[in-house]
Amino acid sequence: MALETLLRLSPDESINLRSFSPDDPRSREFIYGIKNLEDAVCALKRLLESGLFVIANETVDVRDGGVSGVSQGGVLEFAPDDTPRCVEKDGVASLPIAWGLSILETVYGFRPDLGPTEGVRLEFSVHPKPCGWRQTHTLLWEHEAIGPENHRPGWTWPNNFSRHIGDKAFGLLMSHAIGLPTPKTTVIPRRVAPFTFGSPTGSKEVWTRTCPREPEPGLYTTVKGWIDPFSLLAREDSGGGAISSVLCQAAVPAKFSGAVIVTIDGALIVEGRQGEGDLLMLGVNPPELLPATIIADVHAAHHRLDSALGPVRFEWVHDGDRVWIVQLHLGATHSTSKILVPGDADDWVRFEVAEGLEKLRAKIRALPDATGLKLIGNVGLTSHIADVVRKAGRPARIIVS
Repeated sequence: MALETLLRLSPDESINLRSFSPDDPRSREFIYGIKNLEDAVCALKRLLESGLFVIANETVDVRDGGVSGVSQGGVLEFAPDDTPRCVEKDGVASLPIAWGLSILETVYGFRPDLGPTEGVRLEFSVHPKPCGWRQTHTLLWEHEAIGPENHRPGWTWPNNFSRHIGDKAFGLLMSHAIGLPTPKTTVIPRRVAPFTFGSPTGSKEVWTRTCPREPEPGLYTTVKGWIDPFSLLAREDSGGGAISSVLCQAAVPAKFSGAVIVTIDGALIVEGRQGEGDLLMLGVNPPELLPATIIADVHAAHHRLDSALGPVRFEWVHDGDRVWIVQLHLGATHSTSKILVPGDADDWVRFEVAEGLEKLRAKIRALPDATGLKLIGNVGLTSHIADVVRKAGRPARIIVS
């Protein structure tokens, strides 16, 4: 029997059943990872009795660190740990096809071999190790001629792929794909082999940065210099559920450093100070008045990012010649110049920003219901202090002391 032979010859002794109607090639029910003949035969009979056509194929491990997805209408959508059906769920990365292929090539070390993509819908998967009967890194699950289409990406970020490699790594890959100066960065992920991208900065120094699944402002280690990434992961995230990777990022010789956000009313806020910006981001040092030329260069970088992605937030370093993007995130904030998080509260608790991030986190955790926060001090709207408060979602005001 064909199913018995396929089960026996499958490397994982497992098969899938894909069903579709005679007049529509789009998949209907998809049964993944059938391990025994009896289950396969029962499922096959049920699908055939429903009037569906069925394809049986070997199971390919979609949890091997690669991704699966769909190419259609100039857009590439994909996610890890799933079949191409992932595009029917929340959390897919959705990118222009050129960016998507470039990012996947950077991460996996080879360009996915999708063949011609215009006028067709392709279901595919990408694998770190060769698989399938042809032993290739790219598998095509379905090919359908659909004619000319032109879609726009459905920007979603964080997404399941950004969580897979780490949010900071994904943001830097996006900056690099758009063509902004991005420091040479080596990513050491938990589930993918290390990969490198970006441009030399002219410095021999490096920053070692933890790269959480989702933004966690100032919570995990960032240090100038090289430290053991594996000891760092074991110390700060022994369970492996919070930090996806560690970054070794070339330092930028910093003349000025800072960050950018877009407020709720669409205003661009550029903050920074002379030299390196780590203490500015931690809320220890307040912003300084920046030279007009620096602000103009940051505005130009923002314009390119905004034109490509819409509202963004990013951290930057200026070396005296150009702006480098050292972190990038999608979306505007709900802040204004004095209101970090809008909303009313029955009571307000004061917090001196000089007490630092960890005490701020403890204060937020202890806030009673219907209680807001008044931050006392000259804190930047782009700082990690402000980011932590925005993420908490409690009404918050800034009171300059």
